Amino acid sequence: MARLLVTGGAGYIGSHTCQVLARAGHEPITYDSMERGNPDYVKWGPLEIGNICDHDRLKGVLEKYRPDAVLHFAAYIDAAESVTNPGKYYRNNVAGTLALLGTMQQCGIRNLVFSSSAAVYGNPEYLPIPEEHPINPINPYGHSKRMAEQVIADFGHAYDMGWAALRYFNAAGADPEGQLGPHRGTATNLIPLVLRAALGDGPPITIFGTDFKTNDGTAIRDFIHVCDLATAHAAAVEHLLSGGQSVTVNLGTGRGHSVREVIGAAERALKRPVPVEEGAPRPGDPVESVANAQRAAEILGWHAQRAPIDEIVGSEADWALQAAS
Repeated sequence: MARLLVTGGAGYIGSHTCQVLARAGHEPITYDSMERGNPDYVKWGPLEIGNICDHDRLKGVLEKYRPDAVLHFAAYIDAAESVTNPGKYYRNNVAGTLALLGTMQQCGIRNLVFSSSAAVYGNPEYLPIPEEHPINPINPYGHSKRMAEQVIADFGHAYDMGWAALRYFNAAGADPEGQLGPHRGTATNLIPLVLRAALGDGPPITIFGTDFKTNDGTAIRDFIHVCDLATAHAAAVEHLLSGGQSVTVNLGTGRGHSVREVIGAAERALKRPVPVEEGAPRPGDPVESVANAQRAAEILGWHAQRAPIDEIVGSEADWALQAAS
């Protein structure tokens, strides 16, 4: 059993990962500012409230628990917001990661699993995207993740720290047991917005761009179930703790789905129409993004188990209906 500090563990992906870690016999300790975290999502270990930039608070927690590794989810993730408020993203995602690494180094914590993003690639030159693809972010969010990756690699080299950077594509879905899901009322990504529109809890869904060179004119993304992401983080921790080398891997299904396909899956799951409006493309959004996740399979022994879009959207629909009941 390992003791693991999970920054952002009260968030969407962090909480699902804590669940998987606990079921694998590990002890997850959630460290979260609770700015966007949900205390009801902390079910599998203690909660320590604090900001990753608060050196004294973080150092006290690290010294209290002496974790074997840190899983770092604490970040702002809204690409559109990052275009209009870049300072917020660089301060938290880059400076925050630097502060975390410095405190880890002082406390002798030498293993880190980093929640990175396919946003580091920008508009792909070819598909599916392997880890060797050119890095060319097109929004401050993507730049912040790329900068954080570089900081982590430099600390790893200087201080003999092991790390795994997990570049995942579009997180989606909910715990099939109904304990966890996207934060109700605060999620900004496509699937919860589509479901909210269908259930009358939000405005019509806006399709940002309808004349792209795709099968139906709308943007395409590789949607990966949050439970698959959680198992990948657990595999990465075990890889590092068993002496595995530092690694960067993509996490995705290898299959893309368009905005209209997601809307269709939601309509099938809820058995009702989704009200739709059409809008112009948003700045900072790539047209198509699909993963080549072969390296994760080879190094971590991981691959997505819940690839069908109807399964992914259906799990979120069940979560949304549970909230509405």
